[in-house]
Order: sequence, then C-alpha cells, then structure tokens
Amino acid sequence: MQAEDIQPRPAPVPQPSQPTKTFFGLAQDAGRQGFSRPAFNGDYVARFPEDPYGQETAPNARAWRVYVEEAAAFDENMVGQSRDGLDVMLVFAGLFSAVVTSFLVQVSQNLQADFSEMSALLLHDLLVVQLAMVDGATVNVTTPSINPAEKFEPDVIDIWINGLWVVSLTTSLVVALASVLVKQWLHRYMTFRSGTPELRSHIRQFRFMGLEKWRVLIIIGMLPIIMHISLLLFFTGLTLF
Repeated sequence: MQAEDIQPRPAPVPQPSQPTKTFFGLAQDAGRQGFSRPAFNGDYVARFPEDPYGQETAPNARAWRVYVEEAAAFDENMVGQSRDGLDVMLVFAGLFSAVVTSFLVQVSQNLQADFSEMSALLLHDLLVVQLAMVDGATVNVTTPSINPAEKFEPDVIDIWINGLWVVSLTTSLVVALASVLVKQWLHRYMTFRSGTPELRSHIRQFRFMGLEKWRVLIIIGMLPIIMHISLLLFFTGLTLF
C-alpha cells in the first residue's frame, strides 16, 4: 500500500452539549433526574411491557407507570422553578428587612420627647440664672425654655415616616414567612412516594389536588408583588425623610 493511498481520517464532529438540568436549584447529571431516575426519551411502549389481557388497571399496569413518569417530570420542572424563585425572594426579604429595621430604629426616636435635649435646655436656664446672680442682675425665672410636664406631640411627618416603614417592614417579614412555609410545602410535596405505581399515582394526585386547593402557585406568584409594595412604601418614607 502506497503512502498516497492512505486517506486522512476525518476529525470527529463535536456533538452539541446537552443542557444541564436543575432540580431544586442544583445541577443534575445527564443520566440522573430527580430521585435518581434514569434518562428517558418518552418511548413508553418500548420501556414498559404490554399489560396482559384484563390487567390494564392492575397495581403495576403500564398506565400507572406512565402516569408516574409524566408526573415526576412535570413536578420536577414546576417545583424546581418555584424553589429557585423562593430562595431569591427569601434572601432579598431578609436583607431588606434588616435595612428597614436600621432606619426604623433611628426615626422611631422622633416619636417621643428627647430628654437629653430637655436636660440641656434646663441646665442652660440654670446657668443663665447663676451668671445673673453673680453679676447682680435680675432674671425672670418663671418662664423656663421648656416645660418637662408639657405633653409631647410628634411631628406629622415623623408619624407618616414611621407608619410607612413599619408597614414596609411588616410586609417584607410576611413575604419571608410565606416563602419559608411554601418551601416546606413543596419539600413535602416532592417527598419520595413508595409502593406500587398505582399507590404512588394516587398519593401524587392527592398532593397535587391539595396544592391547587390552597392556591400555592398563586401565593408564589403574589410574593414578588407584595415585595414590590414593601419597596414602594419604604422609598415613599425615605422621600419624606
């Protein structure tokens, strides 16, 4: 065989990489999905054997297995996206609550009398009287600069600022609490279900009906709106501040 007859071997064509799937916000391997389920191309006829005649609704029938596979893929997608959003919302609500609390601690002091300033004014009046006595002058001591017995009335702007920031803090804490509760609900929803395919299908459907009954997905969608309202209240109070 001559050298010129040897044809160069073509370079291998790179295959497009499969997109990395996530489950609860964690990257999953190509052959591992959810609860260690192998990768499946959707050909149920080839994967599950045909049921014997009269056993189409048996506990291990193909219909139940198909339901379990489809429901698991649907739940992984639904819960995975919800959990990722809840994690971000929970972190943001916690940080925002800490920021609002630091501002609220400062402005809440304006709702009560400043006794340090009151003591300074009274000491100033006392010093003026003592200096006048040294010089032999006459000083009217019947009208002090401030009356400690007088009822304190905070400024209207201070009341509005404190009210807006208290409501803002309350709503952000409600978002954080709701995020924790929903995360626990979703964790319980995705808990491994043992038993026959029929039993697992019934348990999954029962949990899914509870998920819809309590409007869990609607609650998840409402949390960002409530968080935006909390931000709006905070910035309104910050403008008045």
